[in-house]
Amino acid sequence: MSLLVPFDGSVLARKALERASAFGDLLEEDVVALTVVPDDEEYARDRGWIGEGEPFDPETIASGMQRRVGDIAPEATFRVERVSSDEPTATATTNVVREIKRIAAEVGASVVFIGSENAGSVISPQSSVGSPVANDHRYDVYVVRHSESEVGDVEDVDSVRS
Repeated sequence: MSLLVPFDGSVLARKALERASAFGDLLEEDVVALTVVPDDEEYARDRGWIGEGEPFDPETIASGMQRRVGDIAPEATFRVERVSSDEPTATATTNVVREIKRIAAEVGASVVFIGSENAGSVISPQSSVGSPVANDHRYDVYVVRHSESEVGDVEDVDSVRS
């Protein structure tokens, strides 16, 4: 079994990788960080993988993601998968979701850690992979919706106060 983190370099994906790494240490499970790169230049630009005027180079994107993963969770296994847009009716996001689900099955993911503001929402954007990945019942899902803890000071609830 392993913990899978779809990783696109976003703030929430980085936080999801941090959480998965901590869980992996505690549960003694391998952490797999997965970046799926579609053959879609617009998809890459929308995610900030390449800037205006930069060429679309999947190898450069992959090595950049691998470096980011290594900085956050050096013990994690990094995987990059390329997907093509062969289907005329499938979007790049649909292809990314399919690949995440395929890899989750392949690595025997017990939990998929998703960094997403909208996974599980009633309405979700067409460009998000969060909700479609979260809807798969073959694995548990840990959704990271905030990059920083929003929990205030926690008191020791087990203490008896006089």
